Amino acid sequence: QVQLVESGGGLVQPGGSLRLSCAASRSIFSFTSMGWYRQAPGKQRELVATIFSGGSTPYVDSVKGRFTISRDNAENTVYLQMNSLKPEDTAVYYCRAILNSRLYWGQGTQVTVSS
Repeated sequence: QVQLVESGGGLVQPGGSLRLSCAASRSIFSFTSMGWYRQAPGKQRELVATIFSGGSTPYVDSVKGRFTISRDNAENTVYLQMNSLKPEDTAVYYCRAILNSRLYWGQGTQVTVSS
């Protein structure tokens, strides 16, 4: 069993930055991948960014050049650095991990971009 706890969400003005954290309850070294999803009101959950065990980091087109996903194996934590935030980035952001073909989800953290 894996528990994932997100943090770092909040209210930020357009153009601002936030860094989300996803702390895992065990070592993430052997995870197949970890990723960030988001779900805006009335919309489907969408994949924002993934970091694979081999190091590749694909992003959805709408965040390329603005968001960066990274991992700290020593801290068992994955981060999502979000820069140049836009109102359309407003959503609940969820962390997801894949380990031994099983999916695990965090509880989500709210990000609101508004002036």
